[in-house]
Amino acid sequence: MTIFKNIFFASTISIVALSAVSTVAHAENYPSKLIRFVAPIPPGGSTDVLAREVAQQLQKRLGQPVVVENRPGASGSIGTAAVAAAPADGYTILLINSSHSINPHVYKALPYDAIKDFEPVSLMTDLPMGLFVNAKVPAANLSEFLALAKSKPGGLSFASSGNGGASHLTGEMFLQESGTKMVHIPYRGSAPALNDVIAGQVPVLFADVPLTGPHVKSGALRAIAITSKERSPSMPDVVTFNEAGMKNMNLSIWIGVVAPKGTPTKIVQKLSHEIAEILKEPDMAEKVRARGFNIVGSTPDEFAKVIRDDYKKYGEVVRNAGIKAE
Repeated sequence: MTIFKNIFFASTISIVALSAVSTVAHAENYPSKLIRFVAPIPPGGSTDVLAREVAQQLQKRLGQPVVVENRPGASGSIGTAAVAAAPADGYTILLINSSHSINPHVYKALPYDAIKDFEPVSLMTDLPMGLFVNAKVPAANLSEFLALAKSKPGGLSFASSGNGGASHLTGEMFLQESGTKMVHIPYRGSAPALNDVIAGQVPVLFADVPLTGPHVKSGALRAIAITSKERSPSMPDVVTFNEAGMKNMNLSIWIGVVAPKGTPTKIVQKLSHEIAEILKEPDMAEKVRARGFNIVGSTPDEFAKVIRDDYKKYGEVVRNAGIKAE
């Protein structure tokens, strides 16, 4: 019996050793075939365009095809679940945004764990959100807006791109931090929300800076404050919430890349390095900044911290506001 145990033990050690050697060899030879870059969003938007530009440059740098595969639906959970279940070999990667840290708190029984089922690769870009008002609202700055909101609790309403989305949560965070009360008006997307605020149907809007920038310049909207730690180059005269003393209103909408849990570290690091280098290229950097994004290009560990921190932050906002998916 002892002999058989020893044989079994030796065989097990050999299998483990061979598996480890195979994994190392796989990582060293990566990539050797097509890479699927899953985007859980519809095609055509600025985020999708970014994914395609990065994929095109990755293909050139890695010497293998990198194909963007749009798999939208269920607030991104369809494409995200598909990647969570994919082989952890570096040949399937996933585009994510801030909703990745939000959805677990808004939607019940997601078919994946946003933290445990993925290996962060790189935080590519981010951009600030902001508080904007119709030009006829009698508030020229944050102090005046706070005074107006507090003078009529529940008398103002704010538009967002949808229930449980980043703009909605930015609004709820503002209400919680400022102690004000406003009525939330959810829309099916940023464009209709923006249009109604410009038309004066709703006085207040929480939205990203690139979306609102042209309308602030035209005078149709007034920018009250933005959520970045530093002022935006595209809106240098607009104060940050941080400057105004609302320290917990530091947040951004980000876009990044993850891989299935268990993807070899060498592969994750290689992808992270290549993406960071792509974002540094002058032509790419110019295109990205022209759309209002800030270039980041983080390490895997830095991105992991952003995902975890936002998961905690948005979770608290959702619980305090009692937000549930429609």
